[in-house]
Amino acid sequence: MFDIKTELTTNPKEKPASEVLGFGHYFSDHMFVLDYTEGIGWHDARIVPYQPITLDPSAMIFHYGQSVFEGLKAYVTVDKQALLFRPEQNFRRLNRSNERLCIPTIDEELALEGLKQLVSVDREWIPSAPGTSLYIRPFIIATEPNLGVHPSKKYQFIIIMSPSGSYYKEGINPVKIMVEEQFVRAVKGGTGEAKTGGNYASALKGQEIASREGYAQTLWLDGKGNKNIEEVGSMNIFFKINGTVVTPALNGSILPGITRDSMLHVLKSKGVPVEERNISIDEVVEAYNNGTLEEVFGTGTAAVISPVGELKYLGDKMIINEGKIGEISQMLYETLTGIQYGFIEDTFGWTIRL
Repeated sequence: MFDIKTELTTNPKEKPASEVLGFGHYFSDHMFVLDYTEGIGWHDARIVPYQPITLDPSAMIFHYGQSVFEGLKAYVTVDKQALLFRPEQNFRRLNRSNERLCIPTIDEELALEGLKQLVSVDREWIPSAPGTSLYIRPFIIATEPNLGVHPSKKYQFIIIMSPSGSYYKEGINPVKIMVEEQFVRAVKGGTGEAKTGGNYASALKGQEIASREGYAQTLWLDGKGNKNIEEVGSMNIFFKINGTVVTPALNGSILPGITRDSMLHVLKSKGVPVEERNISIDEVVEAYNNGTLEEVFGTGTAAVISPVGELKYLGDKMIINEGKIGEISQMLYETLTGIQYGFIEDTFGWTIRL
């Protein structure tokens, strides 16, 4: 259906041992590349050996930040098959980010086929040790050499892949989170709901301050009133209050996480009461003070779920569930990873076996 040329490497790299993988340190032998030229459209789909990108110093990505990216994974299941988890949702979200950043949308079917073929070519790069996976990073950059402030006329869409170690080497341990009181991640009408590099750059200062004080992540509040909760680090956030799981409603400044959406489906399928709405930091503090704040957890591709054991706000520390992982967090983690690694039947139709 699609003409994707393949050039195999003549110098394959040595694959690292699973115990040294970490995250984002090693890269597979090949990458998928697709070019865009105004007047022609997206063209020249190809799989080539992993290699540096050569760009003109005036390429617009360096000056005006026109870029978007995605993150997903490939897994080896218990029956030794390669599996992708909801990849079509990633390319759908990539196009929503494209529209916000004035980048031409891609053919989602072509992107998915390119990904399937790339994973097949580098199938042996998917690690099989428990908890490991092949992290996949599709991204688009503006490549036109021009310093004029306007959307680029040239782009490259590239997919690279990185074998990644187990996120939780010693079990799921709740993390400490600091509520950010000075900086904001994004505002409604900005680029918060797009997956673009600038959002992550603007979050680094808050992360730096939190790390300096011994906290794993920053809990971001809204950019207008500095009261409503939005995200935690680069993850979506959930609260279990008096038996109901609450997560901030998507409002234009929150990234619509695919793991977030998956968690909502699982919760509803299990009969757990769920609400998507505005939730303020004051409501969380009140729930903590009256004993109804039962669990807090973040969700994202890398960790799947990250339980929160402590929140710090205005100098006060709130210890959540005695600093232990809660029943809902544990159930969600086991369910989603069970589907991803093939331990549990995928009744949602989320997985693609290659």
